Amino acid sequence: MTTLYLLGAAALPVLDIAPFIEEAQGAGYDVCLGLTPAAARWLEPQLTGLERLTGHPVRSEYKRPGAPDVWPRADVALFAPATFNSLNAWALGLTSSFVVGFAAEAIGKGIPLLTMPCVNAAYARHRALDRSVAELRGMGVRVLYGEDGFAPNPPGERHPYPWHLALGAVREAVPPRA
Repeated sequence: MTTLYLLGAAALPVLDIAPFIEEAQGAGYDVCLGLTPAAARWLEPQLTGLERLTGHPVRSEYKRPGAPDVWPRADVALFAPATFNSLNAWALGLTSSFVVGFAAEAIGKGIPLLTMPCVNAAYARHRALDRSVAELRGMGVRVLYGEDGFAPNPPGERHPYPWHLALGAVREAVPPRA
């Protein structure tokens, strides 16, 4: 089975991550879920259920030195939803959170890597976002943003997050194997 690391930050679509996990599993992916510390706090009441759903511990912290790895090796990784903060930290190599650290290291390891931001239109007007998206794309990350991915909505408005585009892009990057 193909292992998908799903990394999520504290943006509203993370609250709807379980149906995406089920869809990815139905498509043939073994999903391991990593969250920023804030996203883990948001999902705290659901973490046990998410662990049962994936069959793996949900991670939000770095493992201790010498501790065994609790996940199988990643075949592909998707960072979605990725917040303004997470994208900028990742592009700059600021790895204070496990998911950003994994994503940064995955570039150097050659793990196929995709991300789909979730930012409102006010954040999208900040020049740092365009620089970070360009930087990540320049490092080989497929960023699903704009016409081929997430389109920012006005602050305070919630539009459906295009999870289906993320799964389609994962399938293109690394098709599931039996």
